[in-house]
Amino acid sequence: MTLARGDPAAGRRLRGAVLVLLVLWPLLQTAQVHPAALLDPANLQVIGNFLAGFLPPETGAEFLRYLARATLETLAIATAGMALAWLLALPLAYLASAAAREQRGLNPVSRGVLTLLRGIPELVWALLFVRVFGLGPAAGVLALGLTYGGMLAKVVAEILESVDPLPAQALRLSGARRPVAILYGLLPQAAKELASYTVYRWECAIRASVVMGFVGAGGLGQLMDQAMKMLNGGEAATILVTFMLLVLGADALSGWLRRTLDAPPAARASPWGWRSSFFLLTVLAGVAASFALLDMPLLGLFSAESAHSIASFITGFFPPDLSSDWLGKVLLGTWETLAISVVGTLLATAAGLLMALPRWRLPWTGLLNTLRSVPELVWATLTVLAVGLGPFAGALALALHTAGVLGRLYAQALANASASPARALRLAGASGGLAFLYGTLPSAAPQLIAYTLYRWEMNIRMAAILGFVGAGGLGQLLYVELSLFHYAQASTVIIAMLALSMAVDQASAWLRIKMR
Repeated sequence: MTLARGDPAAGRRLRGAVLVLLVLWPLLQTAQVHPAALLDPANLQVIGNFLAGFLPPETGAEFLRYLARATLETLAIATAGMALAWLLALPLAYLASAAAREQRGLNPVSRGVLTLLRGIPELVWALLFVRVFGLGPAAGVLALGLTYGGMLAKVVAEILESVDPLPAQALRLSGARRPVAILYGLLPQAAKELASYTVYRWECAIRASVVMGFVGAGGLGQLMDQAMKMLNGGEAATILVTFMLLVLGADALSGWLRRTLDAPPAARASPWGWRSSFFLLTVLAGVAASFALLDMPLLGLFSAESAHSIASFITGFFPPDLSSDWLGKVLLGTWETLAISVVGTLLATAAGLLMALPRWRLPWTGLLNTLRSVPELVWATLTVLAVGLGPFAGALALALHTAGVLGRLYAQALANASASPARALRLAGASGGLAFLYGTLPSAAPQLIAYTLYRWEMNIRMAAILGFVGAGGLGQLLYVELSLFHYAQASTVIIAMLALSMAVDQASAWLRIKMR
C-alpha cells in the first residue's frame, strides 16, 4: 500500500488560511504586536532590574505573620463568596430552568439576570463594591457571590435540563409539585456533576480572590499590590510563591475530590455514609469559619444607611454618557479589548500545543503549572515593563497564563485521542510528523477547539480588566473614569463590557456548532 501524494484538501485549507489572515491582520494591528520590543535593550534592562529586586525573598517573622493572615483571608473570601453564590444561584436556576416544567419554556427575565451577573467580570464588581463599602474583604465576597452566582445558576439550570427527565415527569403526573419533582427526580442524577463543578469553581474563586485584592478587596492580592507599589521585590516574591503553592494545593485538592466523586458508592441502605457526612460537615464548618475570620458586618449591609449609600452610588451611573465623542472612545476600547483577547488566545494556542507535544511530561508539566498559577494581572505587570504600556502587554499577559491552562488541557486531549489512525499511517510509511498531523491531531481536534473557544470566552472578560495595570482596552477606560468619579462615563464602559461578553458567548457557541 502506498500513500497518495498531496493533500486533497490543500486548496480549501489555503483559502481558509488566507481568510483567517485577512481577519487577523487588523486585530494584530490594533493589539500593536511588535515582538522586537521584547528584545529592546532598554526594556530588558528595566525588567532585569525589576526581577533582580525579587531576590532574596522576604522571610522575616513579622512579614510571614502578615502573609499567613492574608493567605487565610484569601481562602475565606473564596469560600464565603461561593456560599453566597449558591444562595443566589439556587432560586435563579429554579426560575431560569425548563426542568420539570409541564410546558418546557425558559424564563427570559431570569436568563437576563444571569447574563448580567456573569457578563460583568468579578474584578469590576469588586471595584464598585470597594467604592461603596470601602477597602476590605466584604467587596471581594460580594463580587464573587454575584459573578459566580450567575455562573452557577446557568450551569445548574443546564445540568438539570440535561439529565433524564422521566423520573421528574412521573412525579409530576402523580401530583407532585415542581420543587419536589426536581428534588427527588433530577437532583439525585445531577448531584455528582453539580458537586464536581462546585469544587472546580471554588478553585477558580481562589484565583479570583487574589486578583480582586489588587483593587482593595483584601487577601493576598491586596498585600501583593502594596508590595509592588512600594517596589519591595522580596515581599512580592514571597507572596507570589505562596500564591502559586496555594493554587497548586487547591488544584490537587479539587482533583482528588473529583476523583472521589467519580468512584462508585458502596452498597448500603442509606446513601449517606460517614465520608459524605464528614465532607458535608467539613464544608459547613469551613463556611462558618470563613465568615467568622472575615468578620464582615453582613447585617450592616442591609441597614438604611447602607441602602442609601448604595442607592446614591447606583443613581450616579444613570443615565450613561452617550455623547458621540465618548461613544467613539468606548468603541475603540471595545475593539482593542477584542484584539487583546484574540491575539492572546492565539499565541497561547500555539505555545500550549508546543508544550503539550513532548512525551517526557515532567518538566513541561512544571512549566505549565507555573504559567497558569500566576494571575493575568501579575503577568500584565511584568509585560508592561517588558514592552511598555498598551494592548500588546495585555495580549502577552493573557498568552502566558492561558498557555499554561491550554497546554495542560491539550496534553490530556492528545493523550486520550485514538492511536489507531496514526499507527496505520506509520505502518503505511508516513513519518512521525505526518502521522501526528493527519492521524492524531484530527482525532483530538474537536476537543482542542472546544477548549480553545472556552478559554477565549474567559479571556474576553479578563482582557476587559487588564487595563487596570495599563494594558489598554476597556479596563483602562473604566479604571480612569472611576478614579475620576465620572460614573456616567464608567456606566457606558460597563455596558460595553457586558455587550462584548454576550457577543463573544454567542460567537463561540456558533463556532462550536459549525465546527462539529
